[in-house]
Amino acid sequence: MANVELTSLAKLPTLSKLRKLELSDNIISGGLEVLAERCPNLTYLNLSGNKIKDLGTVEALQNLKNLKSLDLFNCEITNLEDYRDSIFELLQQITYLDGFDQEDNEAPDSEDDDDEGDEDDDDEDEDEAGPPGEYEEEDDEDDGGSDLGEGEEEEEVGLSYLMKEEIQDEDDDDDYVEEGGDEEEEAEGIRGEKRKRDPEDEGEEEED
Repeated sequence: MANVELTSLAKLPTLSKLRKLELSDNIISGGLEVLAERCPNLTYLNLSGNKIKDLGTVEALQNLKNLKSLDLFNCEITNLEDYRDSIFELLQQITYLDGFDQEDNEAPDSEDDDDEGDEDDDDEDEDEAGPPGEYEEEDDEDDGGSDLGEGEEEEEVGLSYLMKEEIQDEDDDDDYVEEGGDEEEEAEGIRGEKRKRDPEDEGEEEED
């Protein structure tokens, strides 16, 4: 409810689960006790740019037990001497005042926290998917497999493919054996004819 010319919180509804409330740049000057009654679980409250002038007005925020961050920037109360020390002493539950803690360390931005959460999620997704290096190593292993013997390469081929290859090889071998057998038989037949002729030739030579 920033910059809506709000002068009072009297009509604020009960919001027991509300954690963060923006009331900056309005005309609120008091009545902050309503926040503890209707928004008891606030952890962040921005009252910057309002008409809050003294510590008595802020004292009503003591009942916000879960309040961690309070912003009073551009309120007249910031002109008080020892303003920061007084607020930290009055509201001991808060960690950050106007965006800084007591040691002047800046409060983390809630949007940055969300971004960091998204980055963590991305990292987790990458871890689940596995880094790119693993796939490269697998590729290298596949390349190295080309140096294996023919038998090892054949083992990687599908079973159905192997069976088909074996059947074709057997058929080819049978054809080859049969063809070879026919050639051998023909060769033996020729030799036999020569042997039959040779004695006759020898006999003729003897007669001559």
